[in-house]
Amino acid sequence: MDNLKDTEVQTLVQAEEQRQIHMIGLIASENNCSDEVHGVLSSCLNGKYAEGYPGRRYYEGNQLIDEIENLARDRIKALFDVPYVNVQPYSGSPANTAIYFALMNPGDTLMGLKLATGGHLTHGHPDVTFSGRYFNSVQFGVDKDARIDFAEVRRLAVEHKPKVIVAGTTAYPFVLDFKQFRDIADEVGALLVADISHITGLVVGGLHPSPVPYADVIMSTTHKTFRGPRGAMILVTERGLARDPKLGSKIDSAIIPGLQGGPHNATTAGIAIAAHEAAQPEFKTYIAQIRTNADALASALMDKGITLVGGGTDNHLMVIDLTPFGPGLGTQVAYALDVAGMYANRNTVPDEPGSPFFPSGLRIGTPLVTTRGMRETEMQQIADWISQVVAHTTKQQLPTDKTERTAFIKAFKAQADTDETLLAIRKEVTAVASSFPLFKA
Repeated sequence: MDNLKDTEVQTLVQAEEQRQIHMIGLIASENNCSDEVHGVLSSCLNGKYAEGYPGRRYYEGNQLIDEIENLARDRIKALFDVPYVNVQPYSGSPANTAIYFALMNPGDTLMGLKLATGGHLTHGHPDVTFSGRYFNSVQFGVDKDARIDFAEVRRLAVEHKPKVIVAGTTAYPFVLDFKQFRDIADEVGALLVADISHITGLVVGGLHPSPVPYADVIMSTTHKTFRGPRGAMILVTERGLARDPKLGSKIDSAIIPGLQGGPHNATTAGIAIAAHEAAQPEFKTYIAQIRTNADALASALMDKGITLVGGGTDNHLMVIDLTPFGPGLGTQVAYALDVAGMYANRNTVPDEPGSPFFPSGLRIGTPLVTTRGMRETEMQQIADWISQVVAHTTKQQLPTDKTERTAFIKAFKAQADTDETLLAIRKEVTAVASSFPLFKA
């Protein structure tokens, strides 16, 4: 069968592995999972169809798949002390969609944090998203200190009487106050959904307050700080079941037949393994190092004159505010960082002077570098490299004429690809990154 091997794809996969080894990943939503999780993702589980739930499958031959899924659910229940878990959502966005499908009807009011201030597309971003088009979306923002403006949350909730309030983020560097969200939800009779995709590991590790005492439903991806496979899980709390004993069955029905077909069994097994890993004492040590690294990186960046949204971080991520250097610089700085051997993502900042396509910020995080074994010394070095790239790159300002921007970015990227300063930094980055494995147990 050697003549059937797809050497082209294999070559690309091997090249991607080398890219990851030789570069420093700072995307806050990325992480690497353990070899054991990786192993089941390419196992025989991938080929089995298992529509339905344990004991209620539409296909035969799922006796062992049932055991795997039950194991995953039981481990997550124990980890979070909740009575109900569904581990079948394909990813975070489908999971949020399933929750809305279960809890609301089209046209009901959904409240969530604005995308520009750290919320997620699925939290009701208007016009272009499912959550913003099929529901009456009401969006709240942050105050002058870049913290969630709970006075605005309450005012909007009282005015619009939402069916669901989402307490969740994707680029918010601070602690989520679930109790305040609960108090407001109770005042207006809303269900409270906590999207903890980014902070799940911190919750498990005891370094972020848990939403379990306050939320009715909790959603999380399983691949960020939880350090598992790319998937998602939905939890219903005791509070949620007390309010509606059918909440779990509504979630189940929303997944299948509502939105999905057969679950990804290999991912389910990976979630079970990740839950076991998260229950070990070593996981808390790992999460503590994520927080230590985040504080070290944030402090080092600010010491070098880099502005951070809200003045720092309380979790695993931070948002660099480039507006002191000019508006709309996030796209070119993100590209320049990639040329220099570090990859992050452009991001909007509160009171964004640019646009989602040409935002003024960068979101960076420490889960992946911590997984690789990097510590405070490396955070200092990373901050130094970032500050060098920012200083070098922001000399070229984004054109104020919007019609000139596409051509400008194209020319900027071509120039950056051969920029001697950026390539010299890349050599230094490669030398450091290559000494850290992609996963350090």
